[in-house]
Amino acid sequence: MATTARPQFARSLRLGLLIAATIGVATGLFAWQQVNDERRIDLEDVNRRAHVLAQQLSRTVEKALTRPDAQAREALRPRLDGYSRLIGYAVFRPDGRLVAAGKAVAEFSDRLEPAAKRAAQTGADAHEFTRFQGAPIHVFAIPLKDADGSAQGVLVVAHDVSYIDERATGRLVSYGFWVLIVTLLAVMLVVGTTWFTYERPLHKLADWMRRLRTENVSEAPPPGLPSALLRSETDRLAASFRAARSTGRRLSRAAMHAEQVWTRDRLRAHAIHALGEDRQLIVVSNREPYMHQLRDGKPYMIMPAGGLVTSLDPVLQACGGVWIAHGGGDADRETADASGRLTVPPDDARYTLRRVWLTREEEQGYYYGFSNEGLWPLCHLAHERPVFRAADWEYYRQANQRFADAVIEEIGDGKAVVLVQDYQLALVPQMLKAVRPDLRVGLFWHIPWPNPEAFRICPWGAELLTGMLGADLVGFHLQQYCNNFLDTVDRVLESRLDWDHFAVELKGRVSRVRPFPISVQNWAERKVPAGEDLAHQITALKAQHKIEGAYIAVGVDRIDYTKGLPERFRAVGRFLEKYPQYRGRFTFVELGAPSRTHLRRYRDHIAQLEALADEINWKYQTNGWKPIHFLAAHHDAKTVHAFLRMASMCIVSSLHDGMNLVAKEYVAAQESHEGVLILSEFAGAARELADALIINPYDTEQFADAIRYGMEMDPAERRARMERMYRTVEEHNIYRWAAGFLTELAATRAAALDEAT
Repeated sequence: MATTARPQFARSLRLGLLIAATIGVATGLFAWQQVNDERRIDLEDVNRRAHVLAQQLSRTVEKALTRPDAQAREALRPRLDGYSRLIGYAVFRPDGRLVAAGKAVAEFSDRLEPAAKRAAQTGADAHEFTRFQGAPIHVFAIPLKDADGSAQGVLVVAHDVSYIDERATGRLVSYGFWVLIVTLLAVMLVVGTTWFTYERPLHKLADWMRRLRTENVSEAPPPGLPSALLRSETDRLAASFRAARSTGRRLSRAAMHAEQVWTRDRLRAHAIHALGEDRQLIVVSNREPYMHQLRDGKPYMIMPAGGLVTSLDPVLQACGGVWIAHGGGDADRETADASGRLTVPPDDARYTLRRVWLTREEEQGYYYGFSNEGLWPLCHLAHERPVFRAADWEYYRQANQRFADAVIEEIGDGKAVVLVQDYQLALVPQMLKAVRPDLRVGLFWHIPWPNPEAFRICPWGAELLTGMLGADLVGFHLQQYCNNFLDTVDRVLESRLDWDHFAVELKGRVSRVRPFPISVQNWAERKVPAGEDLAHQITALKAQHKIEGAYIAVGVDRIDYTKGLPERFRAVGRFLEKYPQYRGRFTFVELGAPSRTHLRRYRDHIAQLEALADEINWKYQTNGWKPIHFLAAHHDAKTVHAFLRMASMCIVSSLHDGMNLVAKEYVAAQESHEGVLILSEFAGAARELADALIINPYDTEQFADAIRYGMEMDPAERRARMERMYRTVEEHNIYRWAAGFLTELAATRAAALDEAT
């Protein structure tokens, strides 16, 4: 027995060494690649920060360079010193002559001269690396021009990047240590596991089975084996098969889940690859992600309500870039520089916000007029007649040109990928291509696209479609909207449609049309309270708003006639009328954010909702309880999250909605998988969240019955439904949406290059 055990142990040792060596090499290569990728990302971060810092100081330097060198030096001296890793700034004339430099930079200003001369000669940004006293230094030079476009000077930003090399070395040493540990552990684990659980028991089992077959021995199975495995060979094989299959399925699901979940870091790395040489990312939208309002005479920052902002802000924070938007806050001008720029978020600058200023007349005609009295009801088909005025159309064109000009100004002579957002900026893609046909332009339409018959109501439909088809990629939430869009183009424009590839060729340029169902960010990334802090916040909110009832349902909406709020209130009233046993036990809270109150239709809608809520409350309320709490105000993310977590049910009753991210926000908040989602069949989210209770918001009886069914649902069914929806939202998050859009946009670039060659 001992003689046969030795070669089997040697075989286990060889197998263990082979597997461990493979693991060690693969892990080492991965670690090396990871360190290099992280170092490259860190350096690109420094380059972006240097670009932002140079842009912020450039106006001041340009003014100073109009003076003689001595006066310019005196004016700039207080502004050129750095701090922390920013060593400082230096200013050169176009001929390479140093005008002024920070104290730390002055010691090696001669090493900055080559980059400054190159920037002055090429008229483009230049960056390189140099060393001073053994320390690596990142040098970024930006050319400055006067009003007539002639070279005025060069501003140089110097960063100490020794920390990047130190970080890379530390990571490499750390990875190397863990690779060694993992390899050694793998050797011991594989050899020990193979010998004790496979070679030795299997040898004993084979010997026992041979003797059992040939000698008909009656001895018990060899020790070390589960006796149940030998009671019946059929049972043993069946049990082993079931165990192996179950384990394999579980491991496969875990591996698939790990591959499907996108994170901020994964998107960032993917974006660098997808953008390629067009490294700069520009997002342009009407709504800004951060707005400043005056409160008690001081600027106060808020994040405007709406799915566009909550979806795209994490993408820009992950990828960096510039977000161009209308500056609509009454304190926006005083919180931005002379060009309307500022870095955001304020506590952790990740990208640049460039604000575009519109006159009151432009905003009224372009936004409130053509966009929201014309295109919004046209696309939503929610029983509101579109209003189109020639004057509003002119303001729409004028404002779109203003946004396009801002994009071109931000890009300069460089390359960029531009993501145009939504129906307010339909003309921008064509305007950009008219000036810079080399740009990669994507357009995402956040609302539904109507059928061709409805769209033809718009007097300027052909111009809108032509503007949209300036984009290389046009994205919608659903395939249905893509189909409607191509049908509309086919009816309205003289163009060539490729239905096999869902593309439109117009005047020699091809635009792809694709569905990209947008999603949300994980709540854990948004710095919302958790644990005891969340519990205290929920308790405080219940006390503040006097919310009673064992069962709380919530709705979160921008107050708009497409959201089905009257239908929702009536369904709650009918539910309490039909099932009186739930009076005093059920409370519905509507968090309504007022919007577009400049329009009478929206003011009347708020008044209608308040009257309807009062009517239902008057009918059913008691001294300590009322069924509907209508909280019409702008609520921050922490408050919304707290209400979503406290609610046992969320109700989304849109009459027509492109996606409706509130449904996904609620699912993302249900980490315990205990909530119930009631969702309108007319919301785009119903295509993905099939485990919600799908209702027709116009059917009040069905709606009321759905509320009751959700309250009485079996706990196991409730958890199973929410768990499936939670997994869907987690896997198909906003980072995956952005990665898919950028990948498809990059594919249009590759296709264009193939055609060119």
